[in-house]
Amino acid sequence: MSDPRELERMARTVKPGGWAVESERPMSTLLGSCVAVCLWDPVLRVGGLNHFMLPRHEKSSNRDLDVLLCGNFCMEALMNGMLNRGAQKRRLQGKAFGGGNVISSLTGVSIGERNAEFAREWLAREGIQLLAADLMGPWSRKVILDPQTGEVFCKRGQTSQSIVEAERSYASTLLAAPKKTDIELF
Repeated sequence: MSDPRELERMARTVKPGGWAVESERPMSTLLGSCVAVCLWDPVLRVGGLNHFMLPRHEKSSNRDLDVLLCGNFCMEALMNGMLNRGAQKRRLQGKAFGGGNVISSLTGVSIGERNAEFAREWLAREGIQLLAADLMGPWSRKVILDPQTGEVFCKRGQTSQSIVEAERSYASTLLAAPKKTDIELF
């Protein structure tokens, strides 16, 4: 059994819209309403972790939104990263975390709930067994993946006002129109 404190000290931090695939170095992320999915290939002993904020990027939505913040793109990036490292889809095991009710609503529907449903549906559609999950509820979460063992440590925390404000602030930047600049790309 790995020591979570030691793993956290050595961990590569994955931020919203990010993903990582490692065979030795642990990975960690901090979640509110976002979801992180961990994939692990037990034969290669390689693992990956992502962190998405919204379930899907719709064509009609903000074109300047970083698509990796959306589950449909972030999951594909993680899967491709795993396959590029030699993982085989038939061996992959999944674990999912987050989707907390940190912000009551950005659009009238719980973002955390939509993210959690998306993660479950995506894994089922891809035929990846969901071995463990800690989804929904009023908690923030710290998640640490040990890619050598496939163990994932999830520590629930109280959702502080600072986490709520950080998510609201970040979400408002996603909904805002980009600033005009004098730079012309050609």
